[in-house]
Amino acid sequence: MSIKLTLPLKKEDIKKLKAGDSVLLSGELYTARDAAHKRFYDMVNNGESLPINVENETIYYVGPAPAKPNFVIGPAGPTSSYRMDKYTPMLLDMGLSAMIGKGERNDEVIKAIVRNGAVYFAAIGGAAALISKSIVKDEPVCFEDLGTESVHKYTVKDFPCIVAIDSMGNDVYKR
Repeated sequence: MSIKLTLPLKKEDIKKLKAGDSVLLSGELYTARDAAHKRFYDMVNNGESLPINVENETIYYVGPAPAKPNFVIGPAGPTSSYRMDKYTPMLLDMGLSAMIGKGERNDEVIKAIVRNGAVYFAAIGGAAALISKSIVKDEPVCFEDLGTESVHKYTVKDFPCIVAIDSMGNDVYKR
């Protein structure tokens, strides 16, 4: 049975999650991939404010395909998370609560997840069309020049994922 959670996540809900739990997320989250993460990183290092407040937010690592007529979005499967590993500890230290992607994370990301009481969810690779049915609204937010890597705000309903790394550092990839 899946655990239903509402975004933004509450710290007490995150603490209850265990690696391997099946979860359905509903609410709002942001999208960001490699290029957007690099911009976030550069902005922070240059003393600039981010265009979004990441505190208590969830970021989905996705670069969706164009939407067909009468659809909110095209196929929207997760991208490989390791490409964001250089930037993720900084965002977690700024209050980011959760990330959604696919694949393993490095030790620095896992330490930052534990240090900040956060969680890493894995979405199912290869299920992009299925996942897109959970996205009910798509709003562009910033970095439009990055095309499919621009930052968007999605409203999701029963978005399926698995707890890959829980707030204690338990990791389904290292069992």
